[in-house]
Amino acid sequence: MAESPSTSKPTFNRKNPLIAHLPRRRFLSEGAAEKQTWHLEIDLQDSGLSYTPGDSLAVLPTNESSIVDEIIAALGLTGDESVIAPDKSTDVLRTVLSKQCVITLVDKKFLAKLVEKAGDAAAEISALLAPEKKKELSDYLWGRETIDFLLMFPELKWEAQEFVSVLKKLNIRLYSISSSLAAVPNQVHLTIASVIYNSFGRERKGVCSTFLNERCDENTDIPCFVTPGKGFRLPAADDDTPIIMCGPGTGIAPFRAFLQERHATQAKGDAWLFFGEIHQETCYFYQEEWESYLADGTLNRITTAFSRDQDHKIYVHHRMLEEGAQLWSWLERGAIFYVCGDAERMANDVDQALHQIAIEHGGKSEQEAAEYIEQMRQDKRYRRDVY
Repeated sequence: MAESPSTSKPTFNRKNPLIAHLPRRRFLSEGAAEKQTWHLEIDLQDSGLSYTPGDSLAVLPTNESSIVDEIIAALGLTGDESVIAPDKSTDVLRTVLSKQCVITLVDKKFLAKLVEKAGDAAAEISALLAPEKKKELSDYLWGRETIDFLLMFPELKWEAQEFVSVLKKLNIRLYSISSSLAAVPNQVHLTIASVIYNSFGRERKGVCSTFLNERCDENTDIPCFVTPGKGFRLPAADDDTPIIMCGPGTGIAPFRAFLQERHATQAKGDAWLFFGEIHQETCYFYQEEWESYLADGTLNRITTAFSRDQDHKIYVHHRMLEEGAQLWSWLERGAIFYVCGDAERMANDVDQALHQIAIEHGGKSEQEAAEYIEQMRQDKRYRRDVY
């Protein structure tokens, strides 16, 4: 085990991950047909691994064995062939495909080799590899995986090493930590929604989300380490700065860690939580915890948005606008605004809501509102953990 000379504590990273285990998990979305979200409790085993609320856990998953088997069968190989892996080690094909290679997402390097081997039969794919066809290629690849192309061209013969050499290295996945060591020593909690969808007649699964939620038991090795969330930090416990936390869906994770920490340290300063999901009955994650924090003063306010519990969809940014006057008063008191979750839509909607609130309740022009929000960023009062 590598050790830091300055602290003598274990230093874990990709080359030297902690091998942790998952003794407990709890289904959070019972009764929700639309999604599967789990609460996971990973045992740190007196490892010395430490983290701070706002950090993420980096996890190196393994690929699903049934997909590995199908790929090996499509290649006409046994899986026992010796190959050089992406990390330059030598192992059998089955192990390398399971632990070291991306076998779902399709890379241009793989497609280029396929086109080279298939010739005119792959003319359509060849045309999409032109630099100016980037969007068209992306659209074509959506919902397709490596196995689809192997089955599309069953006549092609691949050597084991040839195939491995055109695959990307399987990389870590980052998950916001949803616990505080002050509350749960020797554990790290995660809140993860399984990525599962159907395309082209096949069920597709997210590699790491289903590794943790479906394929791990208490004996499964989980290689992991902590990635610091440098700018995503709470004010000091004795700081009376208010905080506003906006975490729809699994974006709630770091704010559960924040509130556990604030409860344990009896932190000063008001706290307001915005949470959104699809249904209150099936997806109000950690409801009992929020209610206990409201009761003891750890949390001052909670505002919820359950998008499909009424005819028209309501999201957290709608609730922000409804609470605009009160939210503006908190910002004027110097509140730090945190947001975690989907970068593509939610974070943009929340950002627009902040601007609108500055205009409507702060009496600012569009330009002045933009400058106000930008100043919040510069003052580290607008902190985002979006993905």
